[in-house]
Amino acid sequence: MAIRVFLLDDHAVVRSGVRRLCESAGDLVVVGEASAGPEALAEVDLVRPDVAVIDVRLGNDDMDGIDVCRAIRSRHPSVACLILTSYADDDALARAVLAGAAGYVLKQIEGNDLIESVRTAAAGGRTIDDDTVRRVVDGLHSRSSADDPDRLTPREHEILELISLGQTNREIGEQLFLAEKTVKNYVSNLLAKLGMARRSEAAAYAARVAERHSARAVGRARDRTNGPSGT
Repeated sequence: MAIRVFLLDDHAVVRSGVRRLCESAGDLVVVGEASAGPEALAEVDLVRPDVAVIDVRLGNDDMDGIDVCRAIRSRHPSVACLILTSYADDDALARAVLAGAAGYVLKQIEGNDLIESVRTAAAGGRTIDDDTVRRVVDGLHSRSSADDPDRLTPREHEILELISLGQTNREIGEQLFLAEKTVKNYVSNLLAKLGMARRSEAAAYAARVAERHSARAVGRARDRTNGPSGT
C-alpha cells in the first residue's frame, strides 16, 4: 500500500518539488496539497492522508503550520504531521512537539532523508530525538517562568486577551474600533515585547497570566475570610 501524503506550503515551487520527490520514491503518493491553513484542514478532512508535510511559515497572521498540525492531530489522530522549515528554531521545535508533530526537518535536508522521514512518520515513529525534545521544552518552561505582564501597555493587554479568545485581527479591530492594520501593528509590538514569534504563543502566555491572577485572587479572598491570626 502506498503512503498517502498531503502537502501544505504557501510556495507553489516548494510544493511542486516535494511532490516530484515523493512521486519518485515509488511507495509515496501525494493525495492533496494546499497553500493556507484553513484550506489544508478542509482538504485533510476529505482525503485523510497518512502523513501531512507542513511548512511552519505560511504568510498568515492567524494560523501557522504548527497551528495546522495541532488542528489536524485533534481532528484526525491517525494522520502523522511532519513539520518542514527553512530555519532551526528551538521555540518552533518545542511548539511542534507540543502540537503532536512526528518530525521537524529543515528544507535543506537531502531528498532521500525527507522520504525516510515521511516513511518513519507513516509507520508511527518520529524523527525528533528525546534529548532534543527535553532540551527545547525545558528551555520553553524556563522562559515561561520569567513572564512579566507589566511590560505591555493597557491596549496591548486588551488585544492580548482577545487573541487568547481566538479572535483574528479583523475581529479585534471591529470590537475595539481599530483598523485591521493598526491591530496588526499592536500584535507585532506585543509579540516583540514578549519575545515571541506567533499568536499561539501569545495566547498560551495570556492563559498563564490569567491563571496566576486567578490564583492570587483566590489567595486574597481566603486571607480575608480567615482574618488575622488569633481572631
